[in-house]
Amino acid sequence: MASMNRRTALVALGGLPLCSQAAPEPLPVAAVVTEYRTNSHADVIIGKILEGWGQDGGKGPALKLVAMYVDQFTDRDLSRALAKKHGFRITRTIGEAITLGTSKVSVAGVLSIGEHGQYPYTKITRQHMYPRRRFFDAIADTFEKCGKAVPVFNDKHLAYNWTDAKHMYDRSRALKIPFMAGSSLPLAWRLPARALPRGAEIEAGMAVAYGGLESYGFHALEMLQCLMERRKGGETGVASVQVIKGKPIWKEEARGRWSFDLFLAAVQGAGRKMAAEKMRDIFEKKGALMLIEYRDGRRAAVAMANGVARQFGAALKVRGQAQPFVNHFWLQDGKPYRHFEHLVRAIEPMIHTGKPSYPVERTLLVTGILDRVMHSAAEDGRL
Repeated sequence: MASMNRRTALVALGGLPLCSQAAPEPLPVAAVVTEYRTNSHADVIIGKILEGWGQDGGKGPALKLVAMYVDQFTDRDLSRALAKKHGFRITRTIGEAITLGTSKVSVAGVLSIGEHGQYPYTKITRQHMYPRRRFFDAIADTFEKCGKAVPVFNDKHLAYNWTDAKHMYDRSRALKIPFMAGSSLPLAWRLPARALPRGAEIEAGMAVAYGGLESYGFHALEMLQCLMERRKGGETGVASVQVIKGKPIWKEEARGRWSFDLFLAAVQGAGRKMAAEKMRDIFEKKGALMLIEYRDGRRAAVAMANGVARQFGAALKVRGQAQPFVNHFWLQDGKPYRHFEHLVRAIEPMIHTGKPSYPVERTLLVTGILDRVMHSAAEDGRL
């Protein structure tokens, strides 16, 4: 019988190889951002490429920032100092960031971060007009001119309106651009650490969150959608979206369009302790409820429960289960905001392989839902 030492025993018990794979060589990337200041999305995403996962000079992704286009410079700008420190160039145009002043695509991927900065809102619906389509079209124009496309990540929802989002998606398909987008929420820590089985017979879904209807409502919708799309039969699309506020919230509960029990499970699952009646009172006064009906008849809701929710949580009614399936999507509320690390860890392999880590269609669908949310809210709850 062969002898077994500690090393071979650990390998046998863990099923691990005796040596780990060598880390891949860092690939050059370009960033296109609205602004770069402390704690902006540019900082908490690009900062992990420049200064490691903890943004403390330690190990980070196998990516190297070589160029950045900044749309707006402020008195709190970090990009110029970081360019001197890390040796990347600040460019005058988006095209130059991708080509480095040559006639070819000189990077392996592009990160487009159209979040934060001084941009107007639409007059009626109050949608923040971030230049995400403008950024994407300039990136795509460069690819088309150079005859080569590389992976692109678009932070948050594709655009503030459905028309722009669908244009971006269609153009990415036409040019065969590996395309990812979205929130860090689907990639955040889940407590308890479990995944909803694919093919689960979901009867109803509920997400609970806080913050602005558009800015944080997007995160809540992506959190909900990453669960709902795992239902039996897969994603079928959305039939209707409506936003309800005030006393009509309870009328819709009585009609069976949403469940306060699921609301309670999601809030409590995310660690919030408060009497149920107090929750109801605060939610009626301060909250907004998104009601979503899918084409397969499934119903879901998102409660923007300011004053009640302090974290993001979700609860699902699953056929055959006495208790709801509950996940707390935990975010680090402070530097270095390591939930964004998980997002960068999803972007990194796409740039190395050309294969998105998850489908951009999720974010396209959520962008459409959010557009209808903002219109319904502006029109006093019209379907």
